[in-house]
Amino acid sequence: MKEQIIAKAYAQSIVELGEELKLDLVGELTKLTEAINKSNDLETLLFLEVFTAEEKLGVLNEVMKRLGLSQITVNFMQFLVQEQRIGLMPMIFKDAIVIDDHKKGFLRGTIEGSEDSIPADVKEKLKAYLQQKLGREAILEYKKSGNVTAGYRVTVEDLQLDASLENQLEQFKDSVLNS
Repeated sequence: MKEQIIAKAYAQSIVELGEELKLDLVGELTKLTEAINKSNDLETLLFLEVFTAEEKLGVLNEVMKRLGLSQITVNFMQFLVQEQRIGLMPMIFKDAIVIDDHKKGFLRGTIEGSEDSIPADVKEKLKAYLQQKLGREAILEYKKSGNVTAGYRVTVEDLQLDASLENQLEQFKDSVLNS
């Protein structure tokens, strides 16, 4: 819980600093996170406590230089490494994305289903429903899930709409057992 509060505070600071300086710091964190996620070696170096801060900074500084990140982002990442808080980076990034999306007036979410893709008209209906219910545009990503046999499960932040077969069977079972 404490780590979540700290991560949210860092994320809020990064978003506000980016607005104040008119820099896309969230975009820079996205570029850096994508680079880290593409390299198992870089991820291991940064997040395991086996390496020293100097070793981490040596590699991280080179990566950030190649990505062309601003000095603000470089300083922030160096601070996280030096204070042994680099492990918070995934939570900070996630919170920064959510805060930035809210400021831009939309929400991100996931649609889970059993098919390889979702029909465009179904996706649009779900987006329209969420827009009406939440008052914000929803950007929805579809993921095929082995946990959904038929139907869809939509998750946007802490809201979940579950129109899956599994959920309907569970509700039916509850109604039979509780009647």
